[in-house]
Amino acid sequence: MNKGKFLARCFCLVAATFLFAAATFAQTKSAEPQNVLRDVLIAACAQKRPDFARLLTVRNSEAFTHLTTAAQATLLKRFVLLDGAGEPRVQSDQAGAVTVSCVTPTVTTLMQIGKPELRENLAYIPLIVKDATDTADTNTHRVIMGMVQEKNEWKLLSLGLLLLDLPTLGEEWDRAEMKSNEQAAVTHLKELADAIEKYRKTYTRLPDALSDLGPSPQGAPKSESASLISDDLASGRKDGYAFRYVIVGANNSGAPAKYQIAAIPIDYGRTGTHSFFRDSSGTLHAADRQGAVGSEVDPKID
Repeated sequence: MNKGKFLARCFCLVAATFLFAAATFAQTKSAEPQNVLRDVLIAACAQKRPDFARLLTVRNSEAFTHLTTAAQATLLKRFVLLDGAGEPRVQSDQAGAVTVSCVTPTVTTLMQIGKPELRENLAYIPLIVKDATDTADTNTHRVIMGMVQEKNEWKLLSLGLLLLDLPTLGEEWDRAEMKSNEQAAVTHLKELADAIEKYRKTYTRLPDALSDLGPSPQGAPKSESASLISDDLASGRKDGYAFRYVIVGANNSGAPAKYQIAAIPIDYGRTGTHSFFRDSSGTLHAADRQGAVGSEVDPKID
């Protein structure tokens, strides 16, 4: 081998080694745990569910994607202590400390990320969360965020002393949401019955469908849109339940006309377990019908 070819091969080897090292350094730097925590907070602030799920452990990511939309939103809100989505902004000071601001029209939350403490495949990062107007730090929250390396990538593991166990939390939230949905379903059945009776008094007949009770798109209320209930309830779906309205018999005119209303969980076992039924006499019934429509033979409720 002549000297020229030897030097050329050496140069290529050195260049390849340098490029590999640079790429590895860039990858390591971009994957630093505090940067991942920054991305977690940005995703939570903006309510970007796919981005947030990507930064969780595999087990928690799978559980998060199976949560209801409401439960996902609740979890993301808790991260930034806000009631809705905001605009995330990132700032760094001269020392390299990162602050993520979650800006909404009414309030701004500041989240200051501290220096991580590394222990093998774990990282513990101090986080200060406060209202931007709280200059005296009277209502500041200080927590330690836990990160874990999973397949050489940092993932969110814990919030303070609370291990982020989304499968278990998901089950608890599903139970809480089902209870809330079932209580709302009974309220909505009563609301529908009141609206139907108001419609009967106004138009001397029963509405043909629940949509007739909904808001009028323009102008004064009329028989096709009486503006007696909200748009989502008029569509027959609200708070995890589907509502079915049936006129009993062939007559829909005057006081003798009768009807039945049913509420069925949209996703049995997740949005609710009980089916609710208001019979033609106005009595409410409830039973676990495995997602099927209830009937007047079910136990009575108030």
